[in-house]
Amino acid sequence: MSKSDKFERLRDMREKSLAGGGPERIQKQHDSGKLTARERINILLDKESFEEIGALVQHRCRDFGLDKQQFPGDGVVTGYGKIDGRPVYVYSQDFTVLGGSLSETHAEKICKIMDLAMKNGVPVIGLNDSGGARIQEGVVSLGGYAEVFWRNSMASGVIPQLSAVMGPCAGGAVYSPAITDFIFMVQDTSFMFVTGPNVVKTVTHEEVSSEDLGGASAHSTKSGVCHFTSENDAECLMQLRKIYQYIPQNCEEKTPLQKSAEPNSQAAKALDDIIPDSPNKPYDIKDVITGIVDADSFMEVHENYADNIVVGFARLDGRSVGIVANQPLSLAGC
Repeated sequence: MSKSDKFERLRDMREKSLAGGGPERIQKQHDSGKLTARERINILLDKESFEEIGALVQHRCRDFGLDKQQFPGDGVVTGYGKIDGRPVYVYSQDFTVLGGSLSETHAEKICKIMDLAMKNGVPVIGLNDSGGARIQEGVVSLGGYAEVFWRNSMASGVIPQLSAVMGPCAGGAVYSPAITDFIFMVQDTSFMFVTGPNVVKTVTHEEVSSEDLGGASAHSTKSGVCHFTSENDAECLMQLRKIYQYIPQNCEEKTPLQKSAEPNSQAAKALDDIIPDSPNKPYDIKDVITGIVDADSFMEVHENYADNIVVGFARLDGRSVGIVANQPLSLAGC
């Protein structure tokens, strides 16, 4: 093979990698209200900051017809980039390629950027859109998940780990997000469950919808697994960018200092009279928080879960702080 032929083959593989599962599957992804893996990365990261790793990786399985289904990149886009000028590692699963299922090489790509994130002391963000383990690979695929989970555990408390569940994720595809620091979900299009409704019906004879079993509302109000919910993919990715402003790069560094801002003047003035004379009369603790912290800086975590307590991030004089406050409006804050 001549040099020009090799370059032509390289260009061809790169184009296939960028195309994911092809135009029809991409259109189906859009029709279901979801963005593609690469579109999500483009919104999440600063413009033209993304550097891809492992774009041409392909799976090694030759069983059950997989030898005829080869996709450069193997269903996950991995690499590094910047958010507001700060470095971050990211992986984004591609549902258009074999349902975003995790194979041995798919897992190796994720593990590689997690190792690099730990080595460099940089946060890692996972955009999850996967049906779980690639069943054709059997135990090899499950072993790949074990490697990912181990790295999640080792990275815990060392670097921030953020997970966005952006599709119908089942099995291993949600075990990993569940042990990361913060989980983001999208209303109506993202689901988290050990197994889907069909398996539940087969085993327990109980009929349950995907939304009731593991939708964003179920996990943000009942289980508490989900910390933030969004109306669509773009809003979810902007929330990820926002929370990145409040967290450090790793356990050794401080959070970035933002430009100082005065508290909301009207809310600050109301603090003089906000606590009622009667101890039996409730008031909204969020009004107190708004009057103390820098204007428009409060970002509530678990907004729809456990109403009797309010937690979140904010800034005081430009510095990132955590807020924990009892909420008298609900159960007297007990």
